[in-house]
Amino acid sequence: MNAAKILFITLILVLGSCSKVPITGRKQFNVVPDNMLVQMSLTSYQEFLTQNPPLPAGNNQARQIVTVGQRISAAVETYLRENGMAGKISNFAWEFKLVESPDVNAWCMPGGKVVFYTGILPYVKDEAGIAVVMGHEIAHAIANHGGERMSQQLAVMLGGISLDIALQQQPALTRDIFNSVYGVGSQLGVLAYSRTHEYEADKLGMVFMAMAGYDPARTLSFWQDMAAIPGQAPPEFLSTHPSNQKRIKAIQEYIPEANKYFKPL
Repeated sequence: MNAAKILFITLILVLGSCSKVPITGRKQFNVVPDNMLVQMSLTSYQEFLTQNPPLPAGNNQARQIVTVGQRISAAVETYLRENGMAGKISNFAWEFKLVESPDVNAWCMPGGKVVFYTGILPYVKDEAGIAVVMGHEIAHAIANHGGERMSQQLAVMLGGISLDIALQQQPALTRDIFNSVYGVGSQLGVLAYSRTHEYEADKLGMVFMAMAGYDPARTLSFWQDMAAIPGQAPPEFLSTHPSNQKRIKAIQEYIPEANKYFKPL
């Protein structure tokens, strides 16, 4: 990469479209229009459900996923509305699905499409455990971590142009970037977020679950349990959500802040 292109990309990153992550206030680079990202996500989500029909709404476990999801999403909407950020989810249409799969996984796509796999239920153990995972995965979407990753890759590979221009000029490459960011074509929702994104999603998730009436301290016990699982090959969810001791310490330190939002059920 020549010096001129490096300078151009640096200027794009410094002066380009910036937004702030709710709660943490971290500035992030983003050139991906929200409505376009949501539409691309919706297509992948619908294709996934066609191939993996969700359990019926009357299923007890599916109902529990919906109950927790509705409480967490209501908390998200309250926080954003009270802090003048309601526009962040103006194009969200929440859905909460449970699919039959041994995979230990859960994810939230842009637009509020949440899927849990039955394989993760033995690990969450209870409703509060579901809230930990639900809050964390929704936090990734609210913080637009996927869009941030796409923007960073677009900046490097396409010179920082916006997604709508990229789709016109390099549609196949842009779609490939989206697919790699969101795991499309392999296992949807299996993402390797950065340490910054993971720590940030922990914090946002703890606040959201606290506002929804779940004790944020359950996040600490959940990840302590995950870290204690023996074996050389952890479940996919754990390998993409590393539960190292530094992260557990960060969660423990954030509990007093999250407790300020705690409203017991």
